[in-house]
Amino acid sequence: MSVLEIRDLRVEIRLRGSTVHAVNGVDLQVAEGETLGLVGESGCGKTMLGSSIIRLLPPGGVITGGQVRLGDRDLAGLSNAGMRNVRGGEIGMVFQDFKLIERMTVFENLSFILTILGLPPREHKKRVYGALRAVSLHHKLNAYPLQLSGGEQQRIAIARALINDPLVIVADEPTGNLDPDLTQEIVQIFAEANLRGSTVLIATHDRELIAQSGRRVIILDHGRITDEKAATPQRVPRVEGLFGIGG
Repeated sequence: MSVLEIRDLRVEIRLRGSTVHAVNGVDLQVAEGETLGLVGESGCGKTMLGSSIIRLLPPGGVITGGQVRLGDRDLAGLSNAGMRNVRGGEIGMVFQDFKLIERMTVFENLSFILTILGLPPREHKKRVYGALRAVSLHHKLNAYPLQLSGGEQQRIAIARALINDPLVIVADEPTGNLDPDLTQEIVQIFAEANLRGSTVLIATHDRELIAQSGRRVIILDHGRITDEKAATPQRVPRVEGLFGIGG
């Protein structure tokens, strides 16, 4: 069963009178419980594909055609408020540049998502602490982003994506600036999230990072899928998650 389906997706970047076809007719089905690699060099379209899934495009970015379906819903048909709920609850995004709010503590950065979703404050501490334990940074609850190393900031960004045991996690270059030991830690965090039932998409220029896992790899170039290395999708049923709310 496909949890995420992309049909003939087309995205343009329109800036200063020029147009770039960033995503050019991509068709992709992602099975429930699968871990999938989106691989390609800088500018191949993998970041734009991930941004299109959650409908957070950069300046000048326009979806000009196609569909992104989460289960049986076409995400294009959702309001902005509806997409905020999807991003907060059903799709967790890990951004390449972390997007942590510097004036907020780690706790506040994570609980901010829960506030947007309307969860009562009494739920915040339990969920934030559980997400931070999953990335082994529960002791950094009251730290500010600038007090953390790059690797710690990346793990906090991942914790934010995990906080609601999302159906799908989309990670953009999550290990791009990390040393090999930290890279393996990050890979393990995603593997554990996958075992809890999340479908994981990792966009990376590092082909070996995905290839060594034996998972399916999609290769992108100039906004198109140019190759695919098949693997047997590991469909894992939803099990009890970080907070006992998996289903």
